[in-house]
Amino acid sequence: MIIVMRPAASEAEIRTVVGRVERMGYKVHLSQGEARTVIGVVGEKPIVDREQFDMMEGVERTVRILQPFKLAGREFHAADTVIDVSGVKIGGNQIILMAGPCSVESRTQLLETAWAVKEAGAHILRGGAFKPRSSPYSFQGMGEEGLQILAEAREQTGLPIVTEVMAPEQVALVAEYSDILQIGARNMQNYALLHAVGRSNRPVFLKRGMMSTIEEWLMSAEYVLSNGNYQVMLCERGIRTFERYTRNTLDINAIPVLKQLSHLPVIGDPSHGTGKWDLVAATAKACVAAGADGLMIEVHPNPAEALSDGAQSLKPEKFAQLVRELKAVAAAVGRAL
Repeated sequence: MIIVMRPAASEAEIRTVVGRVERMGYKVHLSQGEARTVIGVVGEKPIVDREQFDMMEGVERTVRILQPFKLAGREFHAADTVIDVSGVKIGGNQIILMAGPCSVESRTQLLETAWAVKEAGAHILRGGAFKPRSSPYSFQGMGEEGLQILAEAREQTGLPIVTEVMAPEQVALVAEYSDILQIGARNMQNYALLHAVGRSNRPVFLKRGMMSTIEEWLMSAEYVLSNGNYQVMLCERGIRTFERYTRNTLDINAIPVLKQLSHLPVIGDPSHGTGKWDLVAATAKACVAAGADGLMIEVHPNPAEALSDGAQSLKPEKFAQLVRELKAVAAAVGRAL
């Protein structure tokens, strides 16, 4: 349930309503907009008598939330959420580009890529220090050394960093170095990890599980939100289907569906969504046309020698060309790049 306060409701009236909700044993989540305050009431049992709140001073109305994702849904927060990451605003009118290699492989490789994507127009640097791989014999990342290299790249280029965290005990370490905590597809339903990043003060980049429905994905976001961290963005990175020509099937449908259901920013990942570098440009444009708030694209100076995901990585010059092409698509749908 949500309690919508009147535009002129005082702080004292809001505190009184919040106190009553908490005394009843429910959690309170405040959404304070420019015009009014919305109080989210979350708990195991539904509130039967909503009139007790309707009669309180400062209350305009109460509304029962029908969707299971209470905090992620537009019923709770009608306006789009905009997340400010060191001055980069994700979820607004501008399309945000996150680019970089799948894995941090060396200082030289990462810095070369960081400068290249910045010059091409990227807003955020991506790179994996810890890499969950299907095979235990594959490259697993450079760990904390990789985080240190990412931090150096941020210092040199000014680009904020998004990198993956794989376990609850890693959250503090990764948050020390990075600006955005990425939850990978394999960990979308790692609830201990979701609780941990929910208790952090870092924005969370939540990738869709390989075989997860949109509702399951939003419920994973709900775990983060319910812990008080409202800085969550959703990444469509392709799902596993019967199709074998591409690595995954990029679910373009999910982007407009999410924009209808949720206020959270939506990012498209055409690199993982296709698994083929020569399909990235077309699907990236489709994501922007469908309403995505940003893109995550893998870029590597020498994909043939990449230690992970080389087949889906763009060379810097191809990425620069794509950025130029995306500007026209963004402009056509009333967005900026």
